[in-house]
Amino acid sequence: YQRLKAKKMKNNLQFDFIVDKEKNTLSIVREFNAERQLVWDCYTKQELLDQWFAPKPFTTKTKSMDFSNGGHWHYAMVDPEGTEYWGYTEYHDINPIDYYRTMDAFCDSEAKINEDLPRAKWLVAFNDKGKNSTVTTVVTYDSLNDLETITNMGMEEGMIATLEKLDELLATLKK
Repeated sequence: YQRLKAKKMKNNLQFDFIVDKEKNTLSIVREFNAERQLVWDCYTKQELLDQWFAPKPFTTKTKSMDFSNGGHWHYAMVDPEGTEYWGYTEYHDINPIDYYRTMDAFCDSEAKINEDLPRAKWLVAFNDKGKNSTVTTVVTYDSLNDLETITNMGMEEGMIATLEKLDELLATLKK
């Protein structure tokens, strides 16, 4: 069973959100109105990630980040009341401006992994699309239950809102 959603965002950029319940994956393809190097920088530099990596009205704060093979990003999404939702990303297999892989988890402010919530492997790939670029993200879960837990938590809506914040940031960064 597979559900395919292909949409054009309000700015007419490609957005596909595909849930594959046989492979326990989410595949997200998103086009950006910016060149690939700039989009790569927004995904891999703390000062840029902190400006977009959370759906409105959340903000992002980084506790520590080392974007290198074996490095990590320990961050929180913060709601308007100040409640922090912590995440921990381990970086692997970095191939600059082409792709990187991560292991992603929910954690606490001390980076202790929350074993009650699903962990996931992410492959984030960057490609040129004319003057624009696309980011293809494939998120693999250990089980169908883990996949459904995340989709039921609002992953699709969260990704839409988060990537719209990236559109806004890119518009301010383009020369």
